[in-house]
Amino acid sequence: MSNQTKKVLIIRHGEKPGEPGDENAVDGPDLSPRGHVRAAALAKHFVNEFGRPDFIFATAGTKHSNRPVQTIKPLARETGIEINAKHADDEFQKVAREILDNTKYSGKLILICWHHGKIPKLTAALGGISPVEKWDEKVFDRIWQLEIPHSSSETKVTVVNAPQMLLFGDSKS
Repeated sequence: MSNQTKKVLIIRHGEKPGEPGDENAVDGPDLSPRGHVRAAALAKHFVNEFGRPDFIFATAGTKHSNRPVQTIKPLARETGIEINAKHADDEFQKVAREILDNTKYSGKLILICWHHGKIPKLTAALGGISPVEKWDEKVFDRIWQLEIPHSSSETKVTVVNAPQMLLFGDSKS
């Protein structure tokens, strides 16, 4: 383990086409128009609120979803940071181990964009306690902020579940 605290920010990808339960929805692997608007807004918000990230992770694209990469592509383009999208959705433990064990992440700001079903498990793999047991499938507007101390003898990983407040209808709490 390294000797400096890591700050890890976890977000869900932007909105997908259709609404859960909408029989007329056209599902697909890409972001909806609202998801693209969120991705563009996140690029500005992230830098203004947290600073330039040092590393960006996203789930690898599949035939079912390329939304995590699409969500953070505007931020990556704006900052010139390469997206690490080599891990599948179920490989969240590999991402956590890489971040926790590799000294290159020491004292760095890391953004992770993942699928909602795995975010609580990813948070636990990073040593945090998930703010929710199950991420609501209708929620796209949260940033989980993890402060990971440099040694396990220090205070535990803190997790803050904060609103993005980027688009009309985003939750304030």
